[in-house]
Amino acid sequence: MEPVAIIIAIIDILVSIGLVLLVVFQEGNSKGLGIIGGGADTFFGKSKGRSIDAVLKKLTTGAAVVFAILTVILYLLTGRGT
Repeated sequence: MEPVAIIIAIIDILVSIGLVLLVVFQEGNSKGLGIIGGGADTFFGKSKGRSIDAVLKKLTTGAAVVFAILTVILYLLTGRGT
């Protein structure tokens, strides 16, 4: 594997770990695993908690797009795309 492909693979792994963490810290509709992130509604107030959720959703979307792009680039660089 080329050095560029190795660097992209490492970045891809780090982005995927970050993506998993972002998903876990989000507050779900039923408030399931979102409790891991702490009591954002009680400490910061209700509007602050909603804004934190909005930021987490935007970060998750961005991380998912970066992960998908890096994965496609890595697939093409390793010669499996041809």
